[in-house]
Amino acid sequence: MSDAPPHLTLILEVRAQVAAPFDLGAVAGGRRRVVPITGGTFRGFGELQIEGRIVPGGADWQLIQHDGLTEADARYVLQTSDGKTIAVRNRGLRHAPADVMRRLLAGERVDPALVYFKSTPVFETSAPDLQMLVQSIFVGVGARYPDEVVLKFWKVD
Repeated sequence: MSDAPPHLTLILEVRAQVAAPFDLGAVAGGRRRVVPITGGTFRGFGELQIEGRIVPGGADWQLIQHDGLTEADARYVLQTSDGKTIAVRNRGLRHAPADVMRRLLAGERVDPALVYFKSTPVFETSAPDLQMLVQSIFVGVGARYPDEVVLKFWKVD
């Protein structure tokens, strides 16, 4: 074992199209919102040379604390251009100064540099040539726009 920090390699970019959230109101632990994922695209980098679409029907189940801290739990399916499927569960945290979070949660466009949006995606696939997704740890960085979420995932080496 080395004391050197792990190396990160950009492996995937996901551009998820999203619809207006359903606000379920106050629940245990905060305010629940469900953000439908209606489609989108993705592309791989480096050793992951894939591209394709996001299958409509996924959603991000968010729990929003009183200070705006958002716990995200998104689940969706990627379909490669050659028909392979990859299930994604992406859990993360998003927060920013109060005025920025208020604007972001209202659906306004804000500078992604003002928002902490990090995640830990987990992938499932039966495709033999994509098992590195199942057998590795990844970290993600996201940016939320009014109708789109852009996520970049790095493999931890």
